[in-house]
Amino acid sequence: MKRDEEMKMTHSGILAKDGRRYVSVRFERGGDVAEAVLPGCKVIRNSGFSEEEVQGLESYLMQENDNIFARAKKLNNIRNWF
Repeated sequence: MKRDEEMKMTHSGILAKDGRRYVSVRFERGGDVAEAVLPGCKVIRNSGFSEEEVQGLESYLMQENDNIFARAKKLNNIRNWF
């Protein structure tokens, strides 16, 4: 991993498609980008991260799945205010 560059993770609120709820997650580090979907915890697009790094991101998503969904739910609640 390029340890001298900061990695950022962002995520959507809870989205729905075909009756299934999911959260879109994005990791960015410099020009590298990986996108994943929860609850599957799989990286679906990758540009610049090694296979080992992708496995690490997927492990992180599995561990943090519930926390990310909880934060995504809060985003949905904030959107309802407007």
